Amino acid sequence: MTNIETSVGMVQKRMLAACQKAGRSPDQIRLIAVTKRVEAERVREAVALGLCDFGENYVQEAKKKIEAVGLGPVWHMIGHLQANKVKYVPGLFTYVHSVDRWELLEQLDRFGRELLVLFEVNLSGEPQKHGSTAEDLRAILARVGELRHVRPVGLMTMPPYNEDPEASRPVFSSLRELLSDINRESGCALTELSMGMSSDFEVAIEEGATMVRVGTAIFGERS
Repeated sequence: MTNIETSVGMVQKRMLAACQKAGRSPDQIRLIAVTKRVEAERVREAVALGLCDFGENYVQEAKKKIEAVGLGPVWHMIGHLQANKVKYVPGLFTYVHSVDRWELLEQLDRFGRELLVLFEVNLSGEPQKHGSTAEDLRAILARVGELRHVRPVGLMTMPPYNEDPEASRPVFSSLRELLSDINRESGCALTELSMGMSSDFEVAIEEGATMVRVGTAIFGERS
């Protein structure tokens, strides 16, 4: 089983090196430890090591785990959100990274609890991936003034898998440019870029990521 303390140290060193290369401060990047199929005991170990942010892909798994871990961590919903699971989200998560349609925003807003949301954008055009197009995103943002409780804060994307981290760079760069364009066009003040995982988070940091979602490099391969 992967030694979490050693793994966290290695990830933090990689993050620091990427920040130095990009001329950024490590304080600008939030490390989200992805706990899909990770036992609550190992999550508590990561919390004891100083990690604050944790990401889950499935609401049902997250509910049991968040209750077992207890107060302290900030939880991020990073997986695709099904309509029938939306009702659980406001009581479990602080951030939702996977908003890709207006109807989902409306549902989340009805619960009357503050949520910070990121819009998932499918920049690769892969049909098997979730996420809105850039055009659909603009249509969603045109209506955010109707929201009372949900607060948009940024964008998220997942590039096609490739063993070469550099292959992800064009997608990360495109998301950064889209964030800039959206803010200029809409008057929004989105600041978060959730991009980069275990295999390519250094490239994401170089391209402006403010959140990196790292699971395998911390907890090892999951069954």
